[in-house]
Amino acid sequence: MARPSLYDFAGGDRAFLALAAAFHERCLQDPVLNHPFSHTGDPHHIEHLAAYWAEVFGGPAAYSDAHGGHSGMLDIHAGHGGEDAFEPRFMDCVMKAADDARLPDDPEFREVFRSYMESAVKEVMAVSPPGSTVPSGLPTPHWTWNGPE
Repeated sequence: MARPSLYDFAGGDRAFLALAAAFHERCLQDPVLNHPFSHTGDPHHIEHLAAYWAEVFGGPAAYSDAHGGHSGMLDIHAGHGGEDAFEPRFMDCVMKAADDARLPDDPEFREVFRSYMESAVKEVMAVSPPGSTVPSGLPTPHWTWNGPE
């Protein structure tokens, strides 16, 4: 019997929307993360973030279809700078948001979830220095129970 995708195991679109909303709220309360999250310029940021994460974990390609996929996501973050404290604060907020959103507390799921988030924040930080650019057409990462595909 095949295992469900991480997206389905987490609870589908509803779960990723709850995660994005909880994460956004936690970031607004954080003194390092609040500035970028309070000035997104996108009134649908939470929905877009949820769609991106859903796609990464095996959900529909809604983000890629509408917003330029992985290159589009990275381009939003490129060149804005970032404090050294960004990564650990991001990880603290996203893991607590997973609890807030009541994502499954299954240890294997949480390990894959954490591994993806760690790699994602490192990739975003790599394009954060002023003047950074992002190549077009980068494939959106897809994560399974075995990690990145």
